[in-house]
Amino acid sequence: MIVTVNGHDLELRLTDNSSARALTDLAGEGGLELTMEDYGGFEKVGTLPQRLPTNDEQIATQPGDVILYQGDKLAIYYGTNTWRFTRIGRINLDADRLRRALGDGTITATLHNS
Repeated sequence: MIVTVNGHDLELRLTDNSSARALTDLAGEGGLELTMEDYGGFEKVGTLPQRLPTNDEQIATQPGDVILYQGDKLAIYYGTNTWRFTRIGRINLDADRLRRALGDGTITATLHNS
């Protein structure tokens, strides 16, 4: 999957679980556009148009982790956090490059199936 944000195409390697498969289905052929905002100084969060199945486990996030929270929120981590989340996948960029790509404030992220 590709996440396009601020003119950057970021490759998202999906986890093999029902949540990631449901996100792929939701993005479909036309893509899925999300408004995402900074939260807590360590993630960008956007609300999905529908709930997805969860596969929660205790996770210590790292920059680049893409997480489903409460079944209807997608988060891209540029910092760390520990909680019971569902792992969707990972963007393999170092923390500095990821933070620059995501930028500050509210962003629009578009998810495309690749």
